Amino acid sequence: MTKTTYPNYFFFLFILLIVPHNMKLEAQIVIGTPELEFSQACANETFNSFAINFVFNPESGIDPSNQFIVELSEADGSFINPEIVFTSNPGAINMSPATFDFALPTTTAGEGYKIRIKSTQPATYSAQSDSFAAYYKIQDSPFTINNLNALASFCPGGSYLLTIDNPGTGANNSPLNYPTLSFNWFKEVTTTTSIIVGQGPSLSVSEEGVYFVETNYGSCTSNSFSNRVWVTEATSGELVIVSIVSSLGNPFCASDGPTTLSTIAGNGYKWYKDGDIIPGATSQTYDTNISGDYSVRIDYGSCEATGSIELQTGGFSSSLNVPDINLIEAGDTLMVTATTTALNPGFMWFLDNELIPNATQNTFDVTEFGTYKLIIEQTSGCVLTDELNFQVNELIDLFPEVEKIPNLISPNGDGINDFWVIPTLYVSGTSTEVVIFTNQGEAVLQTNDYSNNWPEDQLSSSNVNQVYYYFITPKGQEPKKGSITIIK
Repeated sequence: MTKTTYPNYFFFLFILLIVPHNMKLEAQIVIGTPELEFSQACANETFNSFAINFVFNPESGIDPSNQFIVELSEADGSFINPEIVFTSNPGAINMSPATFDFALPTTTAGEGYKIRIKSTQPATYSAQSDSFAAYYKIQDSPFTINNLNALASFCPGGSYLLTIDNPGTGANNSPLNYPTLSFNWFKEVTTTTSIIVGQGPSLSVSEEGVYFVETNYGSCTSNSFSNRVWVTEATSGELVIVSIVSSLGNPFCASDGPTTLSTIAGNGYKWYKDGDIIPGATSQTYDTNISGDYSVRIDYGSCEATGSIELQTGGFSSSLNVPDINLIEAGDTLMVTATTTALNPGFMWFLDNELIPNATQNTFDVTEFGTYKLIIEQTSGCVLTDELNFQVNELIDLFPEVEKIPNLISPNGDGINDFWVIPTLYVSGTSTEVVIFTNQGEAVLQTNDYSNNWPEDQLSSSNVNQVYYYFITPKGQEPKKGSITIIK
């Protein structure tokens, strides 16, 4: 019989305990290459869901807490800085094959994106998917150029500047409101074919033809395109209309400094503001930080061109639906609504200079007395703020339900017992006659429409308390008599 020593016993016990543990640590799975359920990913605000399939093996190799993560590469297919577009709940996916949907980030734009799958328990990656075009079409509606004018012309030897309108007329959704976008300008070759002739927010045209521009969403089709403009060369002596472009846009933020107004090249220039010539403004460009109606005349020798722009500094106006001072009774609510022309406005409400938490809408229900302030911030374009103030005070009921006729008042202006306030069954609207006499028998008040407002004027001064007498005669009833002592 072989004798088992204690050292051997502990060695085998160690092996029995440690081997299963190590086997669990070494457990791995293989994730197959993701299969795309789409050829290209073209998203917008109404559609942004794309399906992928993948397999993994073995199913028993994943931990019950495992999560599968979908990573989207950069536009060139690099995974140096991938973006997570989907994360499964722990243990939610435990059978192969698996399918789920993901959404594109709004900044997605490119032709070479890829997808890969990552698992957390155990930590491993799939191979990269085939590359695909992906764009989030943040602006996906028709827009205007050339102020929607279908015709334009340029002087012989000159050019015409086509520009994307910002903001344009009506409800035009200008793509210039989205700084990440790029553009392709086209010239029609035939009624069905066009060629790219430029990029950027404007195009200088020196050849006759029909031009238009599209937002560059690569191979994704889009509704983000402009109207067409037919550009022709003017005849000698013909007046030509040209464009003026503001370098900082229109409206522009004057607090950022002056904007540069520019027009097409010519032989000479004369700039005007509000119809008056601007002395010394004879260049192709003009710098200004003042709003107004600007125009330019360009000399081409045989032809003259003119252009205009209504330049705005980007300010905004705001108002409230309540006056500066408001009176409400305790327990009542005052509904306040702000109206503003600010772009993408933000709202901050204050009570007695303290920020009101979670009050971030253009409406607020006031239930407390105090001094209110609303700060409206324009968060797009020119970042500006506007401040609106109003006061909410307690309404003092002039006709309280007092139980009896008082015989003491102290009209000293402290807001307490300043007036002789009698029950509502004797005041205005009840046809009750109220008469007050001095102790000399002189009537100082006689009315059938008493409003609980005596004394309205300062009473004659005296070192001693004054006494007055009253007669209250309800219609068809006997008079009620008594005295009123004025306490100094």
